[in-house]
Amino acid sequence: QGQLVESGGGSVQAGGSLRVSCTTSGYTYSSVYCMGWFRQTPGKEREAVAAITYDGGSIRHAYADSVKGRFTISQVSAKNTLYLQMNSLKTEDTGMYYCAASRTFTICTGGGLDVDDHTYWGQGTQVTVSS
Repeated sequence: QGQLVESGGGSVQAGGSLRVSCTTSGYTYSSVYCMGWFRQTPGKEREAVAAITYDGGSIRHAYADSVKGRFTISQVSAKNTLYLQMNSLKTEDTGMYYCAASRTFTICTGGGLDVDDHTYWGQGTQVTVSS
């Protein structure tokens, strides 16, 4: 059983930056898995923001078109913390940000950007961008 805990959310003005973190516990890492960030606003479906995929010897990063060039997903070498660096924030980036992880030894057929790729979810951290 993996547990994910997000932190680092908050309020920022448009154009500003924020970094959210996700710390895992009880999760068994392998050479094949994926982790990602999703966000959701009231009344809307959860949408993918960014993902990192490990597939044997390769590592791939994927981003939603709306955040490409502004957001960066990364994972420390110890692999127990996932980050999302968010720059040039826009009001439409406001939402609850969730960290997610697949089962270990699992190929993420959606590249980590599909909700169905993930089994474990955090409780979310709120990001609010004001104009």
